[in-house]
Amino acid sequence: MTSTNDIRRAFLDYFGSEGHQIVPSAPLVPHNDPTLMFVNAGMVPFKNVFTGLETRPYVRATSSQKCVRAGGKHNDLDNVGYTARHHTFFEMLGNFSFGDYFKERAITLAWNLLTREWGLDKDRLTVTVYHTDDEAFDLWKKIAGLPEQRIIRIPTKDNFWAMGDNGPCGPCSEIFWDHGDHIPGGPPGSPNEDGDRFVEIWNNVFMQYEQADNVIVSELPRKSIDTGMGLERIAAVMQGVHDNYDTDTFKALIAASGELTKSATDGANKASHRVIADHLRSAGFLVADGVLPANEGRGYVLRRIMRRAMRHAHLLGAAEPLMHRLVPALVAEMGAAYPELVRAQPLIEETLKLEETRFRQTLANGLRLLDEATASMGEGDTLSGAVAFKLYDTFGFPYDLTEDALRAQGLAVDRAGFDAAMGEQKKAARAAWKGSGDKASDDVWYDIAEEQGGTEFIGYTGHEGDAQVLALVRDGVRVDQAGEGEEVTILTNQTPFYGESGGQMGDAGKASNDSGFAADIADTSKPLGRLHAHKAKIVSGTIRIGDAIHLSVDVTRRSQLRANHSATHLLHAALRHRLGTHVTQKGSLVAPDRLRFDFAHPKPLTADDIVAIEAEVNRHIRENDDVATRLMTPDEAIAAGAMALFGEKYGDEVRVLSMGRDADKSWSVELCGGTHVSALGDIGLFKIVSESAVSSGVRRIEALTGEAARLWLTGREDRLRETAAALKTTPEDVPARVAALVEDRRRLERELAEAKKALALGGGGKAEAVGPEQVAGVAFVGQVIDGLDPKGLRGLVDEAKARIGSGVAVLVAVNDGRASVAVGVSADLVDRFSAVDLVKQAVAVLGGQGGGGRPDMAQGGGPDGSKGADAVEAVRGALLGSMATA
Repeated sequence: MTSTNDIRRAFLDYFGSEGHQIVPSAPLVPHNDPTLMFVNAGMVPFKNVFTGLETRPYVRATSSQKCVRAGGKHNDLDNVGYTARHHTFFEMLGNFSFGDYFKERAITLAWNLLTREWGLDKDRLTVTVYHTDDEAFDLWKKIAGLPEQRIIRIPTKDNFWAMGDNGPCGPCSEIFWDHGDHIPGGPPGSPNEDGDRFVEIWNNVFMQYEQADNVIVSELPRKSIDTGMGLERIAAVMQGVHDNYDTDTFKALIAASGELTKSATDGANKASHRVIADHLRSAGFLVADGVLPANEGRGYVLRRIMRRAMRHAHLLGAAEPLMHRLVPALVAEMGAAYPELVRAQPLIEETLKLEETRFRQTLANGLRLLDEATASMGEGDTLSGAVAFKLYDTFGFPYDLTEDALRAQGLAVDRAGFDAAMGEQKKAARAAWKGSGDKASDDVWYDIAEEQGGTEFIGYTGHEGDAQVLALVRDGVRVDQAGEGEEVTILTNQTPFYGESGGQMGDAGKASNDSGFAADIADTSKPLGRLHAHKAKIVSGTIRIGDAIHLSVDVTRRSQLRANHSATHLLHAALRHRLGTHVTQKGSLVAPDRLRFDFAHPKPLTADDIVAIEAEVNRHIRENDDVATRLMTPDEAIAAGAMALFGEKYGDEVRVLSMGRDADKSWSVELCGGTHVSALGDIGLFKIVSESAVSSGVRRIEALTGEAARLWLTGREDRLRETAAALKTTPEDVPARVAALVEDRRRLERELAEAKKALALGGGGKAEAVGPEQVAGVAFVGQVIDGLDPKGLRGLVDEAKARIGSGVAVLVAVNDGRASVAVGVSADLVDRFSAVDLVKQAVAVLGGQGGGGRPDMAQGGGPDGSKGADAVEAVRGALLGSMATA
């Protein structure tokens, strides 16, 4: 028997020996066609070569291309397991000519491989041609010697291929294998063609024409060949079986499933084992190519595939998660041909185990409700859409699983009722959503989300990608197109641009296409939490709804954002380690040039705290551990020690980021949907530049990383050198030199204060009154002193009182335009005069308010130092006034 691996290798070697470049399979996520969810045909990776947008260093190619058909218009999911040839994952063998050979050579190569190299019985082969393609008809007669009755003209579009309404197109020629008259069915084109006897194994597409608006307008200048042969179908032929699931690869996977579930692989269990085997291949290859389970886009399709297989594992009686235990069997069968499976095996196993562990509870709850709802139903009955929606909305039980679960019982589901219930839920959500407050703008986003679904973010693993324009919004209103110079918000089906959320600023970059359109994207926001809105200014050309565009993130800016975001996680962990577990995040800003982190803590950080926190963060950066990402439910993540971030909204599934090592566990574990470095060394350097209060009990740290931190430190070093030069010393001696200067200044200030004090006591200085003099029958001293430290006023007043014995002293000190005043009353006069009342008179003149102290000594001040002499006069006047009243 020829194994599937042997057939794949023989096909590639055959065409390689015929001058074809053997091209490895492209990833399942298409890089050159944003309209496709997955690569679904062998020619997809060569699409731009056929259209002339791309050139390669070869004109002939051959490949075995991984394909998935489980979403969009190419969706075989519901049939898998119940038919002989439906798969979600399959391999397409193909040979391609890019303007080199055409029909005659293509037919010759195909016929020789099948009949000469592989020895297939030519009497069991039948071919079809497009009904007007006389050239292909004659070539089959000439090359293969087939009788005319086995060269069947097909007048339908089944035998005419087109890339779209516009572009290359051409007739097809399919090759069929007759599995024998013991199987029902007739040849292609006959009334019984849908039977399983005649099976298409290979399709040759002759790219011959150019069409516009679905009308052929000319012949292509470089005619090309695109062929595709399903590996699973030709393996069935060459292994002498009719059913693809009876080929060696599937038999091995089904046997492993039967052994682990301890169940028979035929009879009532047959469909379940087939579903598990097929879906295992899809899930394994999708995870290996970077797709992870999610609630939208490709991740949602993967989740549907996984959960359908997991339900069938449940039907087989698997008491524990099964799928991850089948991965070694998958790798053993296909790992040699696809080494990405070997590399990703740990990730595939972990992803399947986590998903199945979570889903088993969902499944148990959903099946219980489903059993109750269908207990009284009989074959042919229909489950109400309301019940199906309750299963989905309350238990997370997907509609297609409900449909699949009822299929074996002969029951249907009211899809219209389900859709109506879903519509009512969306209407209620729209009414309840607060939004931005701009009702018109909110309605625009809701309309787009309901029509198109959420934007799929593809930026965790790359900085660029192709996308299809789904909507354009200008000034809050949807438009069909926008041109040069206009500012417009662009909504696409997928994007590598991160939308602002969780404190991280949105990405910036560029958008363009081959039609002359180019735009600068200044920012990306995230309306409704699931749309990515690119705020763009069009530099050239025009953009229209439906256009394909290429999106390129500003890599430098993204790298800075990633470094700063990862640094906030390390900072959070370091703060908790140093200060205590009461520290929790209260807000953050992740910008390309800096990071800001607010946290709960009752008092300022000490210098030692800051030094220790910086050192701990930088230690983990130097250790350069990888940053690990896992998908979990919020409850599972928090139970595993992950910290939820303040203000972040979490859905049914979260990304859990683990960074650094502390003994045997991760040092930082947080829930976060942002973009991050792949290894901590990419942060480079971490430097805290400020620590301050935000509000009561909340502190704020601002910090820099990488080149920004280095430049900040370099600036500090430059200023240190400049300071050293000004002080005529070395940078190392600057602290000692500054300390000496500070001490000198303090000494001089003390000496100056003493001199001013002596001057004041000696009666000099700028004064309007030199005393003592007699005012209202008492001794009075009043004086204004420029530059006197207000702290010395009280002592000078006490000394003046001691000098005059009995009387009143008022002194005013003027500094930097402000004035301070002190009034002293000797003890024998406090019954007549209060220092507090007198000082208030002076303070009022100085433009101040109040003033206070004791009856024998009071002090105050005001902003108008020019009124010092007037303040002295005010006290004098108060004394005279008191005498007049007496």
